[in-house]
Amino acid sequence: AGLAASDLDLLIVATDTPEYVSPSTASVVQERLGAVGTGTFDLNTACAGFVTALDTGAKYIRADGRYRNVLVIGAYAMSRHLDLDDKKTVTLFADGAAGVVLQAHEGPEGWQAARLHTEGQYADWMGIYAGGARTPTTPEVLAAGDHKLRFVKKFPKEINPTTWTRMVSETVADAGRAVADVDRIFFTQININSIRETMDNLGLPMERTHCVMDRYGYTGSACIPMCLAEADAAGELAPGDFVVFMGSGGGLAFACAAFTW
Repeated sequence: AGLAASDLDLLIVATDTPEYVSPSTASVVQERLGAVGTGTFDLNTACAGFVTALDTGAKYIRADGRYRNVLVIGAYAMSRHLDLDDKKTVTLFADGAAGVVLQAHEGPEGWQAARLHTEGQYADWMGIYAGGARTPTTPEVLAAGDHKLRFVKKFPKEINPTTWTRMVSETVADAGRAVADVDRIFFTQININSIRETMDNLGLPMERTHCVMDRYGYTGSACIPMCLAEADAAGELAPGDFVVFMGSGGGLAFACAAFTW
């Protein structure tokens, strides 16, 4: 972005696999970057984290003139939390990270609209349920493997395509646009069939999305910015494109945001 670390006004790390329980991973990244004096915080909405953080960073810029350069990172290190004997999870999850810089500027506005939605009744269906305040780490917890990722119940297969379709449609409408206007849409990379079904529901061709799951596995809060970075490097985005980000993850948390590229 042509910036020095000292030019950053805010650093947000979206992750549910933090460096520590406390302090924030963002403070660790700030020190490693040498971004002295930058405001920092972590944001955890599981795999919806990057889109939530993207919306948050944009709104800092819109709300307060002191914030002109915001670094948003989606980072995932789930390999540290996998049960290697659980074939349902160990073959799916991977590690990754990617980020964007949001900047205040004159001219057409980048941020267009965003929506957040949570289905909290699913909070105990999948997650890492030990190591926090409710179930501190003890020898017994470690022996039982309860500090590792657990799929407790199987999610309804229709929940992502149904919710993604609705949220994309609503967010695009909030931006005063039609779904047909979407030039590129980036989804959480958890299931290719969910993406295909959603694109069919929206009436958009698969050529308007970008996938990385076939090469990198499932990288949680990093997968959407990884898709974005790869699509940008491949020349798939042009100035003025109407771009939508649709993220979802444990909680169940959903986040959708629309930007002009």
